[in-house]
Amino acid sequence: MPFDGCCPDCKIPGDDCPLVWGQCSHVFHMHCILKWLNSQQVHQQCPMCRQEWKFKE
Repeated sequence: MPFDGCCPDCKIPGDDCPLVWGQCSHVFHMHCILKWLNSQQVHQQCPMCRQEWKFKE
């Protein structure tokens, strides 16, 4: 989804749908990456580059 929109779990864009960056520099809606990470059985990887997912601080 476009980042200026909102993820499928949100009704309206804004603070309830923040963007988060990984250490790999990929960016996702918070709800989208959390759903992806929770669906991974063993390794939590970035869906774009498959590096181990770590939130950028």
